[in-house]
Amino acid sequence: MIITARTWLWVTMAALLMMSVGNSIAQDAAEPAKAPEAAAAVTEPTEEAATISEEMFTVNNLWICIAAALVFIMHLGFATLESGLTQSKNTVNILFKNVWIITSGILLYAFWGFNSMYPTDGNGWFAMGSWFGGDLDNVKQTTSAYNAGYTLWGDFIFQAMFAATAATIVSGAVAERVKLSTFMIFSVILVGFFYPITGYWKWGGGWLDDMGFYDFAGSSVVHAFGGFAALACVLILGPRKGKYTKNGIKPIIGHSMPLATIGVFLLWLGWFGFNGGSVLSADPKLVSFVFVTTSLGACGGAIAAIFISMIVLKKPDLSMALNGILAGLVGITAGADVVSEFDSIIIGAISGLLVFAAILIIDKLKIDDPVGAISVHGIGGVWGTIAVGIFSADYSVVTQIKGTAAISAFAFIAAGGTFFILKMIMGVRVSAEEEHEGLDVAEHGSPAYNLHM
Repeated sequence: MIITARTWLWVTMAALLMMSVGNSIAQDAAEPAKAPEAAAAVTEPTEEAATISEEMFTVNNLWICIAAALVFIMHLGFATLESGLTQSKNTVNILFKNVWIITSGILLYAFWGFNSMYPTDGNGWFAMGSWFGGDLDNVKQTTSAYNAGYTLWGDFIFQAMFAATAATIVSGAVAERVKLSTFMIFSVILVGFFYPITGYWKWGGGWLDDMGFYDFAGSSVVHAFGGFAALACVLILGPRKGKYTKNGIKPIIGHSMPLATIGVFLLWLGWFGFNGGSVLSADPKLVSFVFVTTSLGACGGAIAAIFISMIVLKKPDLSMALNGILAGLVGITAGADVVSEFDSIIIGAISGLLVFAAILIIDKLKIDDPVGAISVHGIGGVWGTIAVGIFSADYSVVTQIKGTAAISAFAFIAAGGTFFILKMIMGVRVSAEEEHEGLDVAEHGSPAYNLHM
C-alpha cells in the first residue's frame, strides 16, 4: 500500500492528539498554578496586597505597563499586516483606520468602557460606565491596596489596549470597499459600548464568570468577539468588485508580503504582552510559562498550516503560514496558563488546520475577507475557548461552548444591527468608481507611494 503525504499528516496529527490526551491524564500536581484571569479588577484590599513588599509591587506594576506597551505594538502589527495583504491603492486608508481605532478607542475606554467593564457593582449583564480617572493622592489607587499587581492607571492602560483590538479585527475584514466615515462611527460604537458589555460578562465578574466560564486572555472576549462582528459586517457589505466572477474566484493579491510578514512577527511580539501581561503580576513562574505556551501554540499553528497547504494547494503558501501563526496565537490565548506545553502545540496545530479550512470554505461561500480575519479570530477564538475544556480537567467543555457562543452571538447581532442601521442612514460602501480608483485617493486625496519621483 502506498502511503501518501496526506495520510502521513492525518496519522501524525491523530498520534499527537492521543499523546496529548494521555499526557493530560497523567498530569496532576505537575500543572502550574493558575494565574488570575485577565482583567479581574480587584478593588478591595486582599491579604496578598497587605503583605506584598513595595519592591515586588513596583516590579509587578512595571511589568503590566511593559505588557501594555507590547500590546500597543500589536496595533502596528495589524496595520502592516492589513496593508500588506491588500492592494497598494488602499494603503493610506488601512493605516488611517488603524490610527483612528487606537486613538479613539483609548479615549472611549477612559470615558466609558473601563468602569462599565469593571464596575463596583452590576447586575451581571450590564453596568453603566463613567470617567475612569482617579486621585493621585489616593493611596488605594496608587499602591497595592488597589491590587497587588498594579495601580489604577496600570490596570486601565493594559485593558485599554485590549479594547481597541476588536475594531482592528473588523477593519481588515472590510478593507478596500468600506466607507471611511461609516467605519469610524461603527468602530466608536463597537469599542466604546459593545465590547465592554461582553468583557463585563466574563472579566468584570458578570454572569459568564459566575457560570464558571474561563478565558485567560481573550480567545473569545477579544478575538471571537471581533471575528463574528467582522462576519456580520462583511455579509452586509458584500465582496470586492471582481472577486467572484462567472468563471470562478479571482484572487486579489496583496501588494506587499514583506509588510504582511513584518506585521505577523510584530503581532507575535505583542502577544507576549497580551498573554504574559494577563498573568497580572510579574510572577516568574507564570509569566515564563505563558511565554512558552504562547510561542508553542504559534509554532504549532504555523507548521500545521504550512503542511496542509503544501498537500492541498501543492505549494508552500506564505499567507497561509502567516495566518497559521496568528491562528495558533488566538487558539492558545484562552488557556495559555492552564494547559501543558505539549497541549499548547496540539491546540495551535488544530488552529492552523481550522484556519486553512475556514479560509477556503468562507471563500467558497463568497464571503470576501481580504486578510482572513474571520477565520483567524472568529473560528480560532471559538476553538481556543473550547480547547480549555478539552485539555484542562478543571473546566467544562459544555460551559466553554456556552460562553463562547454567547459572546460570538452577541457580537454578530450587535455589530450586524449597528452596521445595517448605518447602511440605511448613510451607506456603508464606497461607489464602484471609488473602489476602482482606490480609497487612498478617493477618501484621502493622496496615494501611499510616490514611485515616480
